[in-house]
Amino acid sequence: MAESELRGLRELLERVRYEVLPAKATEEKVLAHVPRDVVVTVTASPVKGLEPTLDLAGRLAAHGYRVVPHVPARLLRDDAHLKDVVDRLRETGVRDVFVPAGDANPAAGSYESALPVLRRLGELGSPFTHVGVTGYPESHPLIHDDVTIQAMWDKREHATYIVSNLCFDARVLGEWVARVRRRDVSLPVYVGVAGPVQRAKLLSMATKIGVGESTRFLTRHPLWFLRFAAPGGYSPERLLSRAEGALTAPGAGVAGLHLFTFNQVAETERWRRAVLERLGG
Repeated sequence: MAESELRGLRELLERVRYEVLPAKATEEKVLAHVPRDVVVTVTASPVKGLEPTLDLAGRLAAHGYRVVPHVPARLLRDDAHLKDVVDRLRETGVRDVFVPAGDANPAAGSYESALPVLRRLGELGSPFTHVGVTGYPESHPLIHDDVTIQAMWDKREHATYIVSNLCFDARVLGEWVARVRRRDVSLPVYVGVAGPVQRAKLLSMATKIGVGESTRFLTRHPLWFLRFAAPGGYSPERLLSRAEGALTAPGAGVAGLHLFTFNQVAETERWRRAVLERLGG
């Protein structure tokens, strides 16, 4: 790998966000293994609702982390609920939120997609400095690819960055970034990549996040498990090495990596540090 490629990969690994699930031991794992300069994002489950997410986000913020709670539109009951969530997060010092549509079916209230929530946040005076929205390099199980790109265009005036969903194909990832830019969507992108997740632990985590949620998780993402079970297994370093050229190209606008830890926090940080050492970081 050329020196410029090494430098590009090293920079990506230095600008990471760790996504965690609000489980019983998550706070302890983050405190034990995640440096304070790493952003921590906290997911929300249709089964458990927003409360565990808000609670963990507040506790981690109190420990000095920059925390990004997920606020799925379909988990919000109404405008009053959104206002309560905003007030609670601001009181804990949170200034960055991620607003996906969410998978709750049916929706908890009148919000069916992220755009109305983003608009409402604007009406509330844009209470957060940073607002993230979702991008889909690989096809969404329920939404046509062109619709997802159009949705990013529609949301660009209300958001400050995009987080891409999981992708295991370097070519697809690079083509998606280029396609987003061709549509004149200029928001910075955090590329979603799975950490060094073991298939058995991923299956275990899927079953722990709730029966209904687990069923949706397994049904909508069967290829994830095939990728982890493939000969040679899954290697985030190999994926990033193959995609490095596209992700660091002029105009790509990749701000960093969004690492899906599936709560394997220690393993993810240990892997990142080991790769950085090999790259001379």
